[in-house]
Amino acid sequence: MAEEVNPKAYPLADASLTTKILNLIQQALNYKQLRKGANEATKTLNRGLSEFIVMAADAEPLEILLHLPLLCEDKNVPYVFVRSKQALGRACGVSRQVVACSVTVNEGSQLKPQIQSIQQEIEQLLV
Repeated sequence: MAEEVNPKAYPLADASLTTKILNLIQQALNYKQLRKGANEATKTLNRGLSEFIVMAADAEPLEILLHLPLLCEDKNVPYVFVRSKQALGRACGVSRQVVACSVTVNEGSQLKPQIQSIQQEIEQLLV
């Protein structure tokens, strides 16, 4: 990672947490519990469907995402930045770069325990 990450991209997941998050995103995609893109993420937040939000710290300009942390804090939803929009896009199962995505609520989902453990780790970062 040669380029410096924008200091506004807080909290930034470390390498091991990023791996866990990207794996969970891939699983969420299979369970149809994933919304890709900043607009979709905003919609899930407004509708109260979001478990947590993942944003790319290398989005250009970063300001296109900075309404999301504010919304997340209003709605009490954990959020986290990962370093690469390219990696986020791959985890979302698309060949394009993805600057933000939302893992959505599904009551009878087998992903619930993993989602909760990631939420706790993200909350640890914010402390």
